[in-house]
Amino acid sequence: MGRNREFDMDQALEAALCVFWSKGYEGASYTDLTQATGVERPALYSAFGNKEALFRLVLARYYEHYLDYFPEALEQPTSREVVAKILYAAAELHTRYKDRKGCLGIHGALAGSDEVEPIRRALIDARADGEASLHARFERAKQEGDLPENANAAVLAAYVMTVLHGMAVQARADFSREMLEAIAEQALSTWPSGKSI
Repeated sequence: MGRNREFDMDQALEAALCVFWSKGYEGASYTDLTQATGVERPALYSAFGNKEALFRLVLARYYEHYLDYFPEALEQPTSREVVAKILYAAAELHTRYKDRKGCLGIHGALAGSDEVEPIRRALIDARADGEASLHARFERAKQEGDLPENANAAVLAAYVMTVLHGMAVQARADFSREMLEAIAEQALSTWPSGKSI
């Protein structure tokens, strides 16, 4: 008969998330993870699988609990409001915690050894999904007359993601929330309007 787990899985996942967010995938050691979760390595393996499997669970949790503003933003009535919600929410999130600035999805595996290629690829795919959602939303904005007919929805989506990712990098370099919000405002100041001639 198997032993019952003596720890809260949800709390352990959140603790692991904090470690990965702070140190990145390769930078997070098993010692870091066991100390943060309070769970010994065998029990951690048993509950979550290997480090890659744990990171994938953490990443799903991050998107669900911390990036929930992104799908909400896609429901805004105008493309400009979509972008404003994304950029301002990101500025807040990137600077919310002193011990883990920036974005887990960006800093998780910016660079690394060949062994982390599956994680790097998973993060790239997740970012591509976000960009595809924006692209589709901007195509809809064109159809609704909110964006000019000649607006390139793919380029606009890539532009927003580039600003978003740059903000995450700069937050890691100690840019303040105010500075990130000023960057967001600058990006929004040139947003195209369907009403323009």
